[in-house]
Amino acid sequence: MGVIYLDHLSGTPLHPKVKEAMIHHINTVYGNPVSDHRMGQAASQALEKAREQVAALINAGDPTEIVFESGGTESVNHAIKGVAIGLREKGRHIITTNIEHKSVLNSLRTLRLLDYQVTSLDVDAHGLVDPAAVEKAITPDTILISIMLANNEIGTLEPIADIAKIAKKNKVLLHTDAVDAVGVIPVDVKSLGVDLLSLAANQFYGPPGVGALYIKKGTPVWPLLDGGMQENKKRAGTENLIGIVGLGMAAELAKQEMAERAPRLQALRDRLQEGLVARIPDIVINGHPTLRLPHLLSVSFKYIEGESLMLMLDDEGICVSTRSACASGSLRASHVLISTGLDFATAQGTLLFSLGRDNTEADVDKVIQVLPGIVQTLRDMSPLYKKEQAG
Repeated sequence: MGVIYLDHLSGTPLHPKVKEAMIHHINTVYGNPVSDHRMGQAASQALEKAREQVAALINAGDPTEIVFESGGTESVNHAIKGVAIGLREKGRHIITTNIEHKSVLNSLRTLRLLDYQVTSLDVDAHGLVDPAAVEKAITPDTILISIMLANNEIGTLEPIADIAKIAKKNKVLLHTDAVDAVGVIPVDVKSLGVDLLSLAANQFYGPPGVGALYIKKGTPVWPLLDGGMQENKKRAGTENLIGIVGLGMAAELAKQEMAERAPRLQALRDRLQEGLVARIPDIVINGHPTLRLPHLLSVSFKYIEGESLMLMLDDEGICVSTRSACASGSLRASHVLISTGLDFATAQGTLLFSLGRDNTEADVDKVIQVLPGIVQTLRDMSPLYKKEQAG
């Protein structure tokens, strides 16, 4: 039985050309980019080529605005904590939302222990934050706004460009966690107007364990790691060159292929959504109906648990998630879904489908074929469902 992989937000398979580029550099470029001999120079050239490829993907004006990190989590931590330290004398107030990734929320939790103040804003039923609420939350002590571009559980796209105008008017820096958007949809740091942007390779067919932080020129960001002079003094430590080469190639391929990828994945997602809605009663489609990532579908099934659904789908060779990878293993309901107003029990019955470049209509149709029966089997065993039917 072949495996149908529908969990691309947890990690994407390597693009074949990314794999080729990484293997080539494993075999030929093994010097340290800071070394002055010919092998070091070859490594430095590979490093800077990747920096240019990533800069081109997000339309950064200068490749030196790209700082390579160990992934999306480090990128987010660097942005938030780096600004907090860099502007500690100016103010200690940061604004965010209730639906951010754990790397944002936990970074801010740490800063709270260091006497920073955090305002976390509510979102509406679709997961959208109101730019007016952002502006209202700004105080003379506000130094940073950190709001994600695309939510990693429901896919809703936030009005970052509008928020950027507010931030600029009030002379406040803006960071956006764009890990789940970059390489999937067009992302232009100039059009968005952000000062900092986080991304990760494993969301667009690059290797895990490597990402980047865009830092607009002149933005005061303190390095989190002390040591050498790497990454233009922004991040010490020998770079993960092979991973960075993979990130660079994945960025180049995403720029080339995105125009074909996105509409095809959206068509598959819509096919899946329509099929499930037509065949399974009492379900909730989460996220904004139109302003969301093209490859993501979050569905809550009433009266049953998502964990059981996931395991029974796995028995059918279908891999999905119950929530974002960062929160897997938690017994709590998704903080994102609760923030949109979904009740606890329904939130616990959620599956997250994220499609990728190798998925087909046949994959989607298999889900539509087997999932209704699984749902009914679990509902027949559910006391909540029996109570609802009896009432």
